Amino acid sequence: MHTPLLDIAPTDLVDIAVVALLLWGLVVWTRRARMALLGLAFLGVFYHLIAQQFKLQLTTWIFQGFFAALVVVVVVVFQDDLRRLFEQIATFSLRRKAPRPDPSSLGTLTRGLYQLAAKRRGALVVLPGREPIERHFLQHGVPLDAEISEELLDSLFDPGSAGHDGALVMQNNRIKEFGVHLPLSENRDELRGGGTRHAAALGLAERSDALCLVVSEERGTIGIATRGQLEILDNPDAGKLANRIRSYLQHTGTRVNARRERRRWGRRLVEGLLSFALALGAWLIFVPGATAEEAVLQVPVAVENMPEGYALKDVNPPEVEIAVAGPRRAMFLASNADFEVVIDANLVRLGRRTFEVSAQSVRHATGLEIKSIKPDKVKLTVQQARGRAR
Repeated sequence: MHTPLLDIAPTDLVDIAVVALLLWGLVVWTRRARMALLGLAFLGVFYHLIAQQFKLQLTTWIFQGFFAALVVVVVVVFQDDLRRLFEQIATFSLRRKAPRPDPSSLGTLTRGLYQLAAKRRGALVVLPGREPIERHFLQHGVPLDAEISEELLDSLFDPGSAGHDGALVMQNNRIKEFGVHLPLSENRDELRGGGTRHAAALGLAERSDALCLVVSEERGTIGIATRGQLEILDNPDAGKLANRIRSYLQHTGTRVNARRERRRWGRRLVEGLLSFALALGAWLIFVPGATAEEAVLQVPVAVENMPEGYALKDVNPPEVEIAVAGPRRAMFLASNADFEVVIDANLVRLGRRTFEVSAQSVRHATGLEIKSIKPDKVKLTVQQARGRAR
């Protein structure tokens, strides 16, 4: 009885691909908020498996109110992630390009950072990408709008400067502001012992597509934070640092940590396959699976409640033909074994031998509708304990 579900046209492939892309974005987003989502999932499991099963009325009532307001809860808990998701959609749809620094200003920046690293003087510089970053600032700094120079960098990150502990933000090849306070990352594994500046650089890189350059005053190293990852460069000179920054901004830079890159692509592959599988499953359920179909089954007749003192000798006919209708997904999951025609033989003691077969006589739990039954009557041949067959 199983009806084939998989009949995919080219337009269906496009439909599945679009949904898979949307689901992939959802999977990536849930990876960022997995702990909060796991908490909501735990509450859902607790509600269904414990509160409802054991009929905890007060608990069930509270959970019903909570889940009724779940949309509001999700918006409150994930407001930053949702806002970033919509901003990414907007920047993608508007084709906003990431700013590309002028070669001369980039050279000046890298030489200045190299000099600060040689002096063991801490610094943090932010190069914005496509996404707006102002909303992530914990505290705005001092507006400057000045042309970058090595001397200005040295002055702004001098320990005696009021904004030396904050970040410097560049925009359109100029210093927009300095002394900006950024959110701190809590990813200790990625920080690997880095200080507050590294935590601030990684914190912004986790929340946006900005590129953050950080100079460690303790070790005299230069780090690059982007896409939620922090890389510490091994003794770079100004020219190599400029090339690395340029390659990062162009999204074509190679990573030093090849193992991390393989893990990242492996994770993306798993997420992509999972998204495609979910999209295909949803398509099968809601598109062809929702198409109404009909089928004809041969269902055996079973007899119940035979009165005491009577024995069943024969059922004529032993099977009936049942026409069923319903969604293709239900038809696909159902089989002949899921149906049974049951005759209540209790009236045999009153002389009844012919019984009508109706939809109420068919036992099944498939969600399919009984359209017709042929024949609509069956005859029983029974024998009394002290008598001949009748």
